[in-house]
Amino acid sequence: MIKLIEQERELDRELLLKTLSGRKMLAYMKAYGAGYEFCRFYKITDETGVGFMFIINSTLIICGDGNLGATEEIDLFVSMNLPFRIEGDQKILKGIKLPERYQELNRTVFELVADCGPLKATEAHVNLDPNLPEVYRILSEGFPNISDFSLWYTDTSHRCRHGISRVFTYRDSTTASAVFDIENVVLIGQVATDTAARGRGYAREFLRWLARFFNNLGKRAYLLALDVRVSFYREIGFREVETEIVLERIDVEKESTKKGRLADEQ
Repeated sequence: MIKLIEQERELDRELLLKTLSGRKMLAYMKAYGAGYEFCRFYKITDETGVGFMFIINSTLIICGDGNLGATEEIDLFVSMNLPFRIEGDQKILKGIKLPERYQELNRTVFELVADCGPLKATEAHVNLDPNLPEVYRILSEGFPNISDFSLWYTDTSHRCRHGISRVFTYRDSTTASAVFDIENVVLIGQVATDTAARGRGYAREFLRWLARFFNNLGKRAYLLALDVRVSFYREIGFREVETEIVLERIDVEKESTKKGRLADEQ
């Protein structure tokens, strides 16, 4: 059975804290609650187990207790909503009976390991409270499928005000965000450098600084990388935690804003 969640207490916090996907669900619940149409939460119950789903615009995240597998109801939910992307519990994702319009993509989870070597980046180069329209300008050069400015700005500023997210820039040319910071676990995403500054190594320098920054705060930081970016993060020295699949539609143009929010992975 799939039931719409109306209150935060209906979520199983202990279960969701076990995964990055679950923490993202908790972060958005803290930021928005359960009263918005574009941000909906569901509980899944079955004789085999229990789980939760979270759909934000056109991304569906599914978390399970390890026992729950794909069900006919989940298959039907996907067919009815046709999200652009589906991610989360690998057992469930691999069992979903997908329409032909979906493909599997490989993604690697990296932990940002702080090294002890000298850093080119210093806090003097980092803006801890940047101008969000300028951040959007940088992102839009790197991500043509980014949501329109009003949607991105409203969501980003809202999450920052609620202490869920944080946005940084480096040398006024590179940006990265803490998509969520939940109980000392941080997910880094939306990393981009503007066109004029590419090739200078700014992203590499900045990410090494962020690894040190969060480590000094007693937090563990992670990021998600599709195959095209895996070698870059390996070269920096970040630790590969696991690989997973995400499901993505192939019948939506890459430049279409209907894809939903900017993806976290690079």
